[in-house]
Amino acid sequence: MSEIVALIENYWICREQDRELYNKVKREIPKFQKFAREQLGWKLLNHERFLKLEKIPAHAESFMGIQEFQEIRDYVTLCVVLMFLEDKEEQEQFLLSELIDYVGMQLRKWMEVDWNSFSQRKSMVRVLQYVENLGMLRVYEGNSQLLSQEMGQEVLYENTGLSRYFATSFPFDLKECNSWEDFERERLEDQETDRGPYRIHRVYRRLAACPAMYWETGEDADSLYLKNQRQWIEKNLKEHLGGRLDIHKNAAFWVLEEEDSYGKIHPRDAQLPEVVLLLGAMIREKEEAGEWKRETDETIRVSREEFVAFVAKCQRQWKSAWSKEYRDMDPGRLVAAVKGYMRDWMMIQETQEEVVICPAAAKQTGFYPDDFEGES
Repeated sequence: MSEIVALIENYWICREQDRELYNKVKREIPKFQKFAREQLGWKLLNHERFLKLEKIPAHAESFMGIQEFQEIRDYVTLCVVLMFLEDKEEQEQFLLSELIDYVGMQLRKWMEVDWNSFSQRKSMVRVLQYVENLGMLRVYEGNSQLLSQEMGQEVLYENTGLSRYFATSFPFDLKECNSWEDFERERLEDQETDRGPYRIHRVYRRLAACPAMYWETGEDADSLYLKNQRQWIEKNLKEHLGGRLDIHKNAAFWVLEEEDSYGKIHPRDAQLPEVVLLLGAMIREKEEAGEWKRETDETIRVSREEFVAFVAKCQRQWKSAWSKEYRDMDPGRLVAAVKGYMRDWMMIQETQEEVVICPAAAKQTGFYPDDFEGES
């Protein structure tokens, strides 16, 4: 693993948690600092306690966010916990009950709070474990996981002070933002977005941090830069991240070999990715047979009902090779799981009436051996 990849994979690298990795990455900063700054446009925080690469994406995508969180309440609670820690001195100790009282008082301004509710306690536990794992809190006595079982569990914490470096600084007033779109709009104000450094950063970020990069027309500014500078883009990315650049008519992919891979991987050794690989092969078959037509932007549009039938056909044909969970899964649940996975990997988009199948869906395909008899 290269040192910049370690920074991409981790929110930050704390010296206290992993001194060896911290020292290794710190020594190599001169080798990748220019790439991070000039190509990716990401700020590197080189602190005596931690190293952090502020990985601001080119665009917000559905798969981005804190993977451990499951609902909006988790994010709101995290913000309140950060507010609480802001008022604490470094190494100051406090009890879980004090934190919960503060969180409850603040949350009641915006939503209903009932700590007798298992789901709300579980939300609080997810947030506590997240800040503990990142090193913002140190547990001296107790176990926050027990809070999900019942209230009254006590834990003694110490504030490490790292929470003050968690949030990213923005050069505008966040009170003006009411949605995620506002952050991108404010960030781009007064900038020339179709040329210069911002376009460079955007292209590199889309390739390095997203499963796919798409464009609708040949006049798209990002695609023109990508094609004109292909040699240098591939050289820079390969030198620091490994992999290769694949450019198609309306899409580009930074493809990593197994030894270079970082973050989440597709495909991986699990049943759901296997199902999606089979669907990719079936998509190709339908397109080649003329049953499904590619649009000018290389997407395929099918009705929601047709997509449900498509997934159901895959299950009927190949389920004898699947794990029991997916073999016996209700068709509705299977479609929901497939859609969620494919959305996260930028393989599909959805409208009210249609499922838009993107080029990434058939970029990688899977087959069972020729002598496998399937449903028979």
